[in-house]
Amino acid sequence: MKKMSEGKKMFVSVMTIFVVYAVVFILFEDYDRKWFEPFNEISDWHLLLFSVVVMGGLGLLLYRYAHRMDERINREQATKENLMRRELTQNIAHELKTPVASILGYTETILHTPGITAEQQRVFTERTLKQAQRLTSLLTDISTLNRMDYAADLLVMERVDVSDIVNEIADETAHAFHQRQMTFSNCLPSDIIVIGNEQLLYSIFRNLIDNALAYAGEGSTVRLTADEAKSRWNFTFSDNGPGIASQHLPRIFERFFRVDKSRSRQIGGTGLGLAIVKNAVLLHGGTIAIRSQLGKGTSFDFSILKKSGK
Repeated sequence: MKKMSEGKKMFVSVMTIFVVYAVVFILFEDYDRKWFEPFNEISDWHLLLFSVVVMGGLGLLLYRYAHRMDERINREQATKENLMRRELTQNIAHELKTPVASILGYTETILHTPGITAEQQRVFTERTLKQAQRLTSLLTDISTLNRMDYAADLLVMERVDVSDIVNEIADETAHAFHQRQMTFSNCLPSDIIVIGNEQLLYSIFRNLIDNALAYAGEGSTVRLTADEAKSRWNFTFSDNGPGIASQHLPRIFERFFRVDKSRSRQIGGTGLGLAIVKNAVLLHGGTIAIRSQLGKGTSFDFSILKKSGK
């Protein structure tokens, strides 16, 4: 069912109020008149005709005003969307520029440098592979966001065991936690079952864990807990790392926003991980918020409906 525009909502609301008022006023203009009793005086018919004319004129004016209001809202939304698209396109082009330039540079060096040693070729090939992997990750994240933005209705919603997903991610990232001397404390109960998209649910927890691995710092502890409510699961993902300054928190879920751009590029992040997390949570009927304090760590509080989608 098509959603009613704001202008039409206003038109229907005002006209409904006016019709109700007119009917009540006409029927009970004489307090001794009984319900549905025909009009006895010519003035009553004049009053009825006058009310119909006024209602028709008011309805026409309101309809024209509502139409103009809808057009103005649509123009403002289109302008805002175009601005966001331009900014997103510029950000994507900027993010693609670095790995592509690196790949071209390393490849040209290998092909056009006389007397390059096998060891140097190996080093440049490894660097090329690393940049290609970064480029692949960026394109994958962009594709994920586009799918949520423009093809959410096509996502498959099925029975998913969130506990199994997190256990799988814990196994996949165990080596990375060990290398950084970090601890992942998975406190989820078993058999957290929701109806959702398995790939996007995986993305929520994987991106949060990857984000913690990148920024929580060596020796930190990452903790994931969950509480069951009537229609949803409430999760808390926290770490005791360095935290985030308060001025950055309102923008933390923006696409391509980075608190420390130079460090983020050294780590290899795409700048889209937390944007994917937020959009995936919202798509599953939940909410998400961040709490952080410098020197004390960061917490993400989010929820997922037990039954999401269509």
